[in-house]
Amino acid sequence: MPTRAIPYVKVLVHLICLFPLMGMIYAYRSGALANDADPVNTLTHWTGDWALWWLFVSLAVTPIRRLSPKLSNLIRFRRMLGLYAFVYATLHLSTYVFLFSGFDVQAALDGVRAGHLGVIGTQLKAVWPTMLDDVLKRKFIQVGLFAWVVLLALAVTSPTFMLRAMGGKNWQRLHRFVYAAAIAGCIHYWWMVKVGVRTPWKDSAVLAVLLGARVVWTVWNERRKAKMVAVKAA
Repeated sequence: MPTRAIPYVKVLVHLICLFPLMGMIYAYRSGALANDADPVNTLTHWTGDWALWWLFVSLAVTPIRRLSPKLSNLIRFRRMLGLYAFVYATLHLSTYVFLFSGFDVQAALDGVRAGHLGVIGTQLKAVWPTMLDDVLKRKFIQVGLFAWVVLLALAVTSPTFMLRAMGGKNWQRLHRFVYAAAIAGCIHYWWMVKVGVRTPWKDSAVLAVLLGARVVWTVWNERRKAKMVAVKAA
């Protein structure tokens, strides 16, 4: 990919990544979401699915760019894709906090319109015991929350100045946890669906391929280095 084309491609990638969100907004405003049998559940799965999918796409950047030197510029899109995964994961978490926990969205909106921003804190304080109880009781929430916290840490440390502040090696060590977040996301999906539902197998298969590609590359690279050392020593 020519370097001069990167800014234009980035705009295109932004639009593609925002398309699912725009679709959700359109479904809400058009009334299509309200006509759904379970709109809250639909929103939850929609946001969760896209969080995983963008995370997978970001993980796919490295193995794809290794296929050819001409694809090296793809690395410039990995951070962007990872941040969109975090955005959708945050929306996914928000569906629980604001729609499942008992949070009175209408009361909060009315309070904000009236200029009483404190009503949001009051509502959160009211549902906090319920959310805490859910987190302690439900393993799928625990593992999902772990994945979100990891993505939060990666998002916060994604800017270049954070890389400089942390040092390259420390930054890389932290950002390898993206694989833990992806694994936790898949486990969260499996534990969330009803027993017998096999829908998450596709996501798990994609993740298995991505992890397998990393293992294969690591093994091949180590062997290549060993051969180079042997040749130099000969």
